[in-house]
Amino acid sequence: MNFIVLTIFPDMFDAFWEHGIIRRAIDQKIIYTTALNIRNFAEGKHRVTDDRPYGGGCGMIMKPEPLAGAIRAAKEKAPGSKTVLLTPQGRVFNQNTAHEFKNCEGLILVCGRYEGVDERICQNLIDFEISTGDYILTGGELAAMIIIDAVTRLIPGALGGKDSAEKDSFSDALLEHSHYTRPREFEGQTVPAVLFSGNHQAIENWRLESSLIRTLLKRKDLLENRVLNRQEIEILKRWCSDIDKIIRAQSSRGTGSLPGAQ
Repeated sequence: MNFIVLTIFPDMFDAFWEHGIIRRAIDQKIIYTTALNIRNFAEGKHRVTDDRPYGGGCGMIMKPEPLAGAIRAAKEKAPGSKTVLLTPQGRVFNQNTAHEFKNCEGLILVCGRYEGVDERICQNLIDFEISTGDYILTGGELAAMIIIDAVTRLIPGALGGKDSAEKDSFSDALLEHSHYTRPREFEGQTVPAVLFSGNHQAIENWRLESSLIRTLLKRKDLLENRVLNRQEIEILKRWCSDIDKIIRAQSSRGTGSLPGAQ
C-alpha cells in the first residue's frame, strides 16, 4: 500500500519511517512511503505556499497552485490512491475509517497548515476530509502519522500475530480486556488465577467479561450503540442480578435506602 504525504515539513517524517511497526512494514515492502514537499511545486524564488485571505481576516491560506501540483504529482506516482485532506472540519477518524482506508490502493495525505486550504482544492481534488478529533493542531502532519499508523497495523503481515489487529480495542466495538505479564505478584497485587488455569474457554470467558467491564466503566457509549450477542447479554444480566442483591442486602439492614423509599 502506498502512503504519500504532502507537507511543507517533509523532514518531520524521517524519524517516523525509521521506528517500530512502520519501519518493519517498509522493510518488508508491505507499505511504501513518501513525503513530498509542497514547496517544490510553488513558483517564484521564495517558493511561497500561502497568501492572505480574500475578504480579509486573520491568518494565511494555503495557495491552490502548489497544492494542486503536489496532488497531481502524487496521483501520477500512485494512480489508484485516494486523496485525504487533514482538517478539523473533516469526518472524525475512527477504527471503522481505518478499515475503510485499509482497502484503498493508497492514500495521499494532504497536511493542511495556517488557517486552512483554498476551497477550490477541497472541491476538485480531495476525496475525503478527515479530522483526528475535535481539537486544533498547528498542521496535519501529526494527524497523517496517526492515520498511517492505524491503517498499517490492519494490513496483513504488518503485525507479528495473525489475530493481533482483530483483538485490539474498538475492533469489535469493545475496549480490549485487561492484560498481565510477569511477575505474578506486583506490590501486593496478583494476576487472576484463571489465566494460569490452562482452560482456554475459561480464559476467553474471563477476557470477554473483562472487556465488558472496562467498556462499561470507561466508554459506556460503545455499549449503548452496540448490538450485543447472547453471551454478552447474559453477563450483563448476571451483573444486574448481583447489583440488585447488594442493594436489597443494604435495604434489609436499614442502610443505604433508595431515594423516595418509604
